[in-house]
Amino acid sequence: MKLKYLFIGSIIGFGGLTACEDQLNYQEYSTLDKGYISESYLNVGGLVTNIYAQLDSDWGNYGGATLASACDEAEYAWSNSTVHDFYNGAWSASNTISSTWTKNYAAIQQCNMFLENFLGLTFPDLRLNDDYESQMFRYNNYENEVRFLRAYFYFNLAREYGDVPLVTKVPSTDEVNTFERTPVQEVFKFIQDECDAIVDKIPADYTNLGDLALPEGQPETARANRLAVLALKARTALYAASPLFNPDQDADLWKIAAEANKAVIDSCKKYDCKLGAYDKLWGAENHREKEMIFMRRSDKDNNSFEKYNFPIGVEGGSGGNCPTQTLVDAYEMKSTGKLWNEEGSGYSEADPYADRDPRFALTIAKNGDTKWPAYNAGALQIYYGGSNAEPLSGATPTGYYLKKYCDGSIDLRAGSSSTKFHTWITFRLGEFYLNYAEAVAHYTGSVEIPLPGDKSPLTARQAVDIIRARVDMPALRDEVRDMDIFWKRYKNERMVELAFEGHRFWDVRRWKEGEVLKEITLMKITRNTNGTFNYRREVRQRSWDNKMYLFPIPQSELVKNQNLDQNPGW
Repeated sequence: MKLKYLFIGSIIGFGGLTACEDQLNYQEYSTLDKGYISESYLNVGGLVTNIYAQLDSDWGNYGGATLASACDEAEYAWSNSTVHDFYNGAWSASNTISSTWTKNYAAIQQCNMFLENFLGLTFPDLRLNDDYESQMFRYNNYENEVRFLRAYFYFNLAREYGDVPLVTKVPSTDEVNTFERTPVQEVFKFIQDECDAIVDKIPADYTNLGDLALPEGQPETARANRLAVLALKARTALYAASPLFNPDQDADLWKIAAEANKAVIDSCKKYDCKLGAYDKLWGAENHREKEMIFMRRSDKDNNSFEKYNFPIGVEGGSGGNCPTQTLVDAYEMKSTGKLWNEEGSGYSEADPYADRDPRFALTIAKNGDTKWPAYNAGALQIYYGGSNAEPLSGATPTGYYLKKYCDGSIDLRAGSSSTKFHTWITFRLGEFYLNYAEAVAHYTGSVEIPLPGDKSPLTARQAVDIIRARVDMPALRDEVRDMDIFWKRYKNERMVELAFEGHRFWDVRRWKEGEVLKEITLMKITRNTNGTFNYRREVRQRSWDNKMYLFPIPQSELVKNQNLDQNPGW
């Protein structure tokens, strides 16, 4: 287990937390000792800032590829990406692909170091400063933030590995490589208990602190707040109840998950967090949307995600994470609310993209689209031989390019290149309507029965319909009252709503439905001499083994710590 005795030898962030209104200030790093850090509020704040900097995002962590390309959402256009190792047989304990174990335990160690060594400080030299009370409020709140962050890092570990060592102190040198794995349900309970312990202590809104506001009036946004704490508990509870971690399907775990996710929905109403326009969920200003609960902002303007994902044939574009036909087929017909292959859907083989769920056009770039990206003067030619298609190297293998999370206003042309801020969505309200629908349906066994005793009752069916109504999709049809039909439609809705936000890869695992990853469907397009197009589905096989429900613990960790045992099958 790679838990170095970090203490003060850690590389920590040094810098104020109030320098920017919209983001944390990840900018200067130094090796400092305990005495030096304790002397200054800013130095202690810098340590906390550095812990925030360890939060995860997925802007192409696998050589440009995202986890979407490791499941059935996408296929990465370039064969040299490590993302292909997830399904080509190369994945192993010696080739773990992921760095989650090392990164999250390093972050947890910094959390433990803070909680053991930097609480209870008073900074007496600052007592005469006008902002002493407000600064001390922020300092005292760091404990809540760090406990939240530690719990979040443990969620990442449990989701990926199942049982993991639960370490809540800075270990001695002798202890570092002796820890045993803690049962995953105990880890999940620790996370939820931590959330319960801090939820009423942490601010609900950093922009509304009254007399404790900074003199400059600059709110500390992008920090963990009350809604973020509730959201972490709710997502953790959903995973704890899911078949991968709850093989006996203990109904009480589903009840806890339903209650926790409903608490997020109800609290969002209280704090004016609400659904807005779907197309505002990405782009340089997405962090300002009221739907956002917690985010990971980039530390500077950039255009790397666009470079990875703008179409081949457009200056600066590299193809990247290309949505699959499998994902496209999940977008229902808008007029009928039916899937493309259901009787009476209205689907046309000659015009396969007409009358689709509006989220399709906002997420995926298709053949014939114009102004994608904005500086592209011509229509996309994704038919064989077209300017954005095979056989060009790096052209989409699926028949589509990615829009979601790409900022179409960014220019990659050599003479006019531009950059913008990017914000990764960690928690947003839309997820929790879906989480609640899943949990309450499993608990009650019905799509029409709300959580018993709830003062503002909401059924599973109603929760899903709220998400659909946001994009003017029709309500779920009457036959969806059947639980088996509802489960199919729910999974489809979740795939569409949360596409490319880092959920699908984990959802099929916690549901224990990994078999769906054995194949993906692609679309091959050819152009006829009269200007019409032929659309042909092509199935591509991928490898799947049930051991892949959990990740392998790195072999290097097993060698160092004989008390660790490997996950089954690895």
